[in-house]
Amino acid sequence: MMNIRPVSDLRNKYPEIEKLVLEGEEVYLTKNGYGSMVVMSIEQYSKLKDSLEMKLDEADYMADNSTERLSHKQVFGKLKGKLNG
Repeated sequence: MMNIRPVSDLRNKYPEIEKLVLEGEEVYLTKNGYGSMVVMSIEQYSKLKDSLEMKLDEADYMADNSTERLSHKQVFGKLKGKLNG
């Protein structure tokens, strides 16, 4: 379940938010009712960043070793298809 809080909770309820984050949850902060930022642990951030870097390295490797090129429409069409089931 997404944990959505007003940004003021970061100041007023820091220990509570810190506990959630250290337990592995992301906390989504809103400002004036709109999404503002996400708070996550350093460990979660590091894993996310490492995973992204690995996927980008894989994509670079595939691009270097293939002549196949996909258009914007092909790539995002496939992604939309996967997201929409």
